[in-house]
Amino acid sequence: MWHAHADTDEFFLVIDGELRIGLRDAGGEREVVLPRGSLFVVPKGTEHKPSSVTGASVLMFEPTGTLTTGDYAGEVPAHIDSTIGHDLV
Repeated sequence: MWHAHADTDEFFLVIDGELRIGLRDAGGEREVVLPRGSLFVVPKGTEHKPSSVTGASVLMFEPTGTLTTGDYAGEVPAHIDSTIGHDLV
């Protein structure tokens, strides 16, 4: 789902699979395709929509307490993990 983080960048590192990130900004809408081993930083305030057709393992870095779905105010589908983080095991 489309969302933004007003106060923080969002860092994605693709561990396995392929991640697609739709981006919306003043220049319009585009999509970046990230294969395994790629990294990408979404600048704060940029509306974005991460997705994967085949599934992807992704490591994300955000400040503690940052909700993964950012400013999204609608109902979050069950398959989306809207969280402020998970404990490392």
